[in-house]
Amino acid sequence: MKKLILIAGPCLAESYELLDEVCSNLIKIIDKNKIDFYFKSSYKKANRTSINSVSGFGDRKALDWIAQIGEKYSVKTLTDIHSAQDASLAAEYVDAMQIPAFLSRQTDILVSAGETGKIINIKKAQFMAPEDVVKAAEKVSSTGNNNIMLTERGTSFGYHDLVVDFRGMVTMKHSKYPVIYDATHSVQQPSIGETSGGKPEFIIPLTYAALNIGIDGIFFETHPEPKVALSDSTTQLKLGLAESYIRNILKIFEFRQEL
Repeated sequence: MKKLILIAGPCLAESYELLDEVCSNLIKIIDKNKIDFYFKSSYKKANRTSINSVSGFGDRKALDWIAQIGEKYSVKTLTDIHSAQDASLAAEYVDAMQIPAFLSRQTDILVSAGETGKIINIKKAQFMAPEDVVKAAEKVSSTGNNNIMLTERGTSFGYHDLVVDFRGMVTMKHSKYPVIYDATHSVQQPSIGETSGGKPEFIIPLTYAALNIGIDGIFFETHPEPKVALSDSTTQLKLGLAESYIRNILKIFEFRQEL
């Protein structure tokens, strides 16, 4: 039976201590025999709504925090990149790189990421048809790197809101790449005032729905106190809820594998 892919961690690398607290709690929950785990945190946020929002604490400093966590807990690490130049930098520190949704049409970023040989997670843009994210994957694979995952994170059908089109994930599954559902970004309400809002009450039911169409994994962001998080404070799952959340999604994933 194949493993559930799980990508989880705090949205922004706010401090080494935060990363350590989150990862230490997550690995207590995760059964490595059943879950293929990636610890995720962004070393910087280059797409904040407001110029006044925190974007990071120094690129190499934050990347080093993430690398230390990976080594300490023997887990794979994943972070976002925002330019072609970021790819070679991040490759020095992490096992996997993520192409943010807003940048998933950018050929130079996709090709530069592919050339690192790292695992590349491509987030489907909010404006992109599901079959078009496969074209983005082809840009990565043109480098000879087929270590690719595709992630659904909601689609814009109007201003300041996202809708999850479950048909899209079925379409994405026709590719040869693993399909991941981003459970926390998919419930965002982009650019509500100075920040993005969200409807976290939909995290769990939409996760269950995504698992039941046979996807390969779940992405979620988690923080000990989401309300004080420096990024995505309205949609990160409270760390105290992570255990029951992970156990439940694993049950559904395993049940789906038996069908």
